[in-house]
Amino acid sequence: MWTESRTTPHARRRRPCLVGLAGAVLALLAGALPVSAAPGAVPQETAPRTLPALDDWTPGAGSYTYGDRTRLVADDAESRRVARTLVGDLRAAGHGTVPVTGGAARTGDIVIDVAPGRRQLGAEGYELRAGARLEITGAAETGAFYGTRTLLQMLAQGDAIPAGRTVDVPRYKERGVGVCACYVHISTAWLENLVREMSYRRLNQLLLEIKVKSDRHPEANTWGYYDKSEIRRIVALGAKYHVTIVPEINSPGHMDPWIENRPDLQLVDRDGKAQPSRLDVTKPEAFTYYKSLIDEYAEVFPSGWWHMGADEYMLGSDFAKYPHVLEYARAKYGADATPQDAFIDFVNRVQAYAASRGKRLRIWNDGLTGANTVPVAPGTTVEHWLDVDVKPSALIAQGHPVMNAAYSLYLVRGGFHTDTRKLYDQRWDPRSFEGEKLTSDRGITGAKISLWPDNGRGETENEVARATTPALDHIAQATWGAAHPDATYDAFTARAAATGTAPGVRDLTRVPIADGTYTFADRGGRTDARTVRIARTSDGYATLADDAGGACLETRSGKLTLNVPLQPGSAATWEKCDPKNTLQRWQIARAPGGYTLTNAITRMTLDTTVDGGLAQYPPDQETPTTWTLTQS
Repeated sequence: MWTESRTTPHARRRRPCLVGLAGAVLALLAGALPVSAAPGAVPQETAPRTLPALDDWTPGAGSYTYGDRTRLVADDAESRRVARTLVGDLRAAGHGTVPVTGGAARTGDIVIDVAPGRRQLGAEGYELRAGARLEITGAAETGAFYGTRTLLQMLAQGDAIPAGRTVDVPRYKERGVGVCACYVHISTAWLENLVREMSYRRLNQLLLEIKVKSDRHPEANTWGYYDKSEIRRIVALGAKYHVTIVPEINSPGHMDPWIENRPDLQLVDRDGKAQPSRLDVTKPEAFTYYKSLIDEYAEVFPSGWWHMGADEYMLGSDFAKYPHVLEYARAKYGADATPQDAFIDFVNRVQAYAASRGKRLRIWNDGLTGANTVPVAPGTTVEHWLDVDVKPSALIAQGHPVMNAAYSLYLVRGGFHTDTRKLYDQRWDPRSFEGEKLTSDRGITGAKISLWPDNGRGETENEVARATTPALDHIAQATWGAAHPDATYDAFTARAAATGTAPGVRDLTRVPIADGTYTFADRGGRTDARTVRIARTSDGYATLADDAGGACLETRSGKLTLNVPLQPGSAATWEKCDPKNTLQRWQIARAPGGYTLTNAITRMTLDTTVDGGLAQYPPDQETPTTWTLTQS
């Protein structure tokens, strides 16, 4: 994820695990004898440490030992897919390469089984039995896969796993993370790390407000976008790790990333002033435009969901400034209609179109103020983040599935960060909404944390990552199992630390060169070489300071979006060094013949211009300049 690793378990070379004769006998007995389920949960101190915690663990005698003779036994296609993914993850975690086979299992093997008849396990639950061999059974492929995540967490703590049995089924079907990659650009490596870390904790839904570079509307391709090949790669990783990627284009508010160059679609107030962030819901061509975006996103997002946002349409304004919206509503719904009805009408038209494309609609709750006479289409999922007049209980009573996206779960760059210690001590769970605490989980789909770049330069990706890890741990626990498995928050964080980091996560804080003085030059010879001092920052980037004048390389010119200069081609200049200025931090990456430099905030590369200047560009607009860094 964006995060610096919570822990970095050393890569362990596989080695023979020797046990005493008595231990071996006990392990064999444990595998031979059935482990019966105990009535009620066993105290957590007797269960292996996993995250989420195992609410149901029946201990057995002895242990299962992972060793050089271990095989993965899988007989059907679904089980073999799970096994093949596990092979890669075991290797990435330092556990060596394990063969996949079929047929009879032997001592030390890991057996993966998808048994549709085990309906009580549901789509995501699994049974794990550890003894002379270790067996993972799911009624569906996803359940068996989640069992392998638990296994990996156990192996992160040693090759010997205590004998026992668990049946582990999630309490909520939606366990998510929301990320706004909607104005600023977040590196694909960070997003891929996030998918792996989510899956490791059995979180299953990544909701991405994201801008895909458009073939149909090139005028909308202002920076912050992702090309379709990048999206396909993220979606494929999500499918492999059982994380559904749900796309969002926020509308009809917050539409400026898409319509800032389309004044014909912008809402205009009574004084004739256009609003670049607001789509005019009364215009047929505005709806046609939004439908075309849904169609284009469907090319790369196979998810059965469409998120249209629908929040903050009148943020900083009010419907009274747009009298034609009320006229539209009354013309369509009668004299008693309100301007809010025009807004709900747009939501419902999007819902109907999404349904025609085989997708279910999701929206935020704050636009549902009760000032409408037209109801929201039944079945629309509402993500509740803000306390307004229409409470979660009312939304559920109206037939809307409701996800808890409480503001208390937010992490805002340079702003509010969720207090997981406080939430844990309060025993927060998905029934605790902003403004209302429900006594039943009926109608609640689950919960998610939300990451927003309101101050885009307030923190770097790696800084956000460090802050996000505890929130990921907490939301995973609260949506899968008991909200308070350990007596103290410190004990809970110790549990999380023991499970380690997801296999395959890339260390995005690594700087490939040592601190020191270097000759800095464009390999193409367009710019003059200069002497710079390179120093690693605490969050894993680097600063480049001019050794002669003490100024630092920074990108600051151009139009600001969320406090970030996001215009391609804007200059990079040498400015007074400020260790708190994130725009002076650069990601250095190896490239053939040298290095590339990417700004930590704008995510554009440092390039040379035809006149020998320095500028930032998206890597798909200009071939990134290769820089030589020769240590003095």
